[in-house]
Amino acid sequence: MKIVVTGTRGIPNIMGGVETHCEELFPRVVERGFDVTVVRRKSYVRDTLTSYKGVKLLDVETPRKKSFEAIIHTFRAIRKAKQLHADVVHIHAIGPALLVPFARMLGMKVVFTHHGPDYDRDKWGLAAKTMLKLGERMGATFANEVIVISEVINRLLIKKYNRRDCHLIYNGVPEPDVCDYPEYFEELGIEKGRYVLGMCRFVPEKNLHHLVEAFSRIEAKGCKLVLAGDTDFEDDYSRSLKRMAKEHGVVLTGFVKGRKLHSLLTNTRCFVLPSSHEGLPIALLEAMSYRLPVIVSDIPANLEVGLDKEAYFPVGDVEALKNKLQQNIDADYHSVDYDMSKYDWEVIADQVAAIYRSL
Repeated sequence: MKIVVTGTRGIPNIMGGVETHCEELFPRVVERGFDVTVVRRKSYVRDTLTSYKGVKLLDVETPRKKSFEAIIHTFRAIRKAKQLHADVVHIHAIGPALLVPFARMLGMKVVFTHHGPDYDRDKWGLAAKTMLKLGERMGATFANEVIVISEVINRLLIKKYNRRDCHLIYNGVPEPDVCDYPEYFEELGIEKGRYVLGMCRFVPEKNLHHLVEAFSRIEAKGCKLVLAGDTDFEDDYSRSLKRMAKEHGVVLTGFVKGRKLHSLLTNTRCFVLPSSHEGLPIALLEAMSYRLPVIVSDIPANLEVGLDKEAYFPVGDVEALKNKLQQNIDADYHSVDYDMSKYDWEVIADQVAAIYRSL
């Protein structure tokens, strides 16, 4: 069976939650006997690969404009899928899902994965939010099969579109790669166990400015704040966040993967995610796999993970976040055992493969 995947910027080593999801999932789907092609946005690609762990890679030119690059890329990817005689087009995220009816009209089966209501993101204006809502409707209405990554999203699609046959398949997380990287830590100017880690894209809904403000108000006792990540499109928010971070002595790593990221996760005091919007945050699941104490906002997606109530603070409440950070700095470090069984990529790949076979 031939599967063509779109709705992602691409794999491997491209920043983003959907990108990480696809990078982990589709090599495992290939291992289960499927022919998988991921259509990448050429402007994000920094390699010359034609395959990755058995997944075929096809690069398509797409204008790098955040308002319409996803929809243009998806249109071109669906046309490529037809040329490749794909049996199934797997479309990720609600923006690209606007073209689910187009793929169906061309005679292909469609699987749509809903990663979260992106129209709630602060970066979008009214026109973009309207198109994203329409994309959600097209995906929920016309896809042959719908995958949701959280029960929150499942309930949303039942309420709004009466779509009651969605498949709840969580995001996954690989086994932790516990390691040290002393040269990298020396380069950053940080010490093991003496920093707090935030890890995500620099976009408004992640509320990293709240984290910087809260950390600047605590008695840090020699600990530093490290922000791992960057932005796809440099804008007023990302520039102001970086300026604010530098003014307060925050360590900015840029986008990191591999050993650098693993060493940061291995040796931090705690992980913080103050978002106002998430689907099911892979960064949080990664932190949990390293048995880290976590401090997260009390939005529905984070609450669904089912952490101890002490891990949560009211979203947007900088004073409450400050208090949580101070408690962590004041206490002795302790690791936390989480039940990660729901987030096993091998199980997830089996579930997705079963959906393909049903088509």
